[in-house]
Amino acid sequence: MDITAAMVQDLRKRTGIGMMECKSALTEADGDMAKAITILRKKGYARAEKKSTRETSEGIVGSYIHANLKIGVLIEVNCETDFVARNEEFQEMVKNIAMHIAAADPRYISSNNIPEEGLAEEKDIIRGQLKDSNKPPEIMEKIVEGKLNKYFQEVCLLNQTYIKDDKMSIEDLVKSFIAKTGENVVISRFARYQIGD
Repeated sequence: MDITAAMVQDLRKRTGIGMMECKSALTEADGDMAKAITILRKKGYARAEKKSTRETSEGIVGSYIHANLKIGVLIEVNCETDFVARNEEFQEMVKNIAMHIAAADPRYISSNNIPEEGLAEEKDIIRGQLKDSNKPPEIMEKIVEGKLNKYFQEVCLLNQTYIKDDKMSIEDLVKSFIAKTGENVVISRFARYQIGD
């Protein structure tokens, strides 16, 4: 199939990725836009993984106050350069993540931040719920792992489904930004305040 300039431009608008990479992805996907987006996301995520060890000494503190003035969020998101920190798209992403935190009420950034005793307690609760199921131990462990992943989606920011796009997680959102800019981006900390909490 012929890949037209209009198709490449359309893919570039949708993903924010360079023209040559968009053309290459469309060629690989035989002109299928959805497949091309998936190809670019996979490549971007692979690049994002490589960049995840790079130092992030710049960034911004973002905030969000809900319209009812009863919920507020402060968040620190770091990047590699001041150039990206001052970028409107970066600032918009930080604000959207703060809004997500206000709505979804995560307790931790990722499962790595859950204290060992908290994780052990959650596993005990899950095993207690399943103790009368008479399933073989290997099946029980798979069920525990599945329920634990569900728990992570509830309490860990990076695992949560993004409130503005139910096809991606917050981790996907951050990785797609890393793929666009070529810079490592890290959510360092957040605080959510709610009246009466």
